[in-house]
Amino acid sequence: CLGRGRGRADRGVLAWLCYDALVHFALEGPFVYLSFVGNIADSEGLIASLWKEYGKADARWLYFDPTIVSLEILTVVLDGSLALVLIYAIVKEKYYRHFLQITLCVCELYGGWMTFFPDWLMGSPNLNTNNWLYFGVYLVFFNSVWVLMPGLLLWQSWVELKKMYYRGTSSGKKFQ
Repeated sequence: CLGRGRGRADRGVLAWLCYDALVHFALEGPFVYLSFVGNIADSEGLIASLWKEYGKADARWLYFDPTIVSLEILTVVLDGSLALVLIYAIVKEKYYRHFLQITLCVCELYGGWMTFFPDWLMGSPNLNTNNWLYFGVYLVFFNSVWVLMPGLLLWQSWVELKKMYYRGTSSGKKFQ
């Protein structure tokens, strides 16, 4: 078992990271591929159907939007890979765990910001804000998970780094 011997918090983090990597590789990876060989609106299959449904909430996902596709390439390659390396760092108790955790969280928050803020600045022309399902569930709920979880993990890293600092300074070591 991946989280064997870990506390509840780390088991939760590992579960989130597995889910995060799965979404990046299994959902967003095919989105990038389908965007380069055509577009989502004209594609067939289960993954295309999922993206077509999400496209009812945010039309930029149906056709090649360079900002969205660029961000998705970054999230698939960088965020997906960071999630896997972070899983390894947690399981093997590596010293670089919190560096990776902070990096991944900042990348996730940046991706969310750059996905939505440009559209908000233009008055949300691509976002369906009139339908409670598309706005409340698809846009707000599904995407807020990628704000809430990175926020919690940043807080966890802050607390752990603070503990490490005080353990180091109380032992007479000086950090610079």
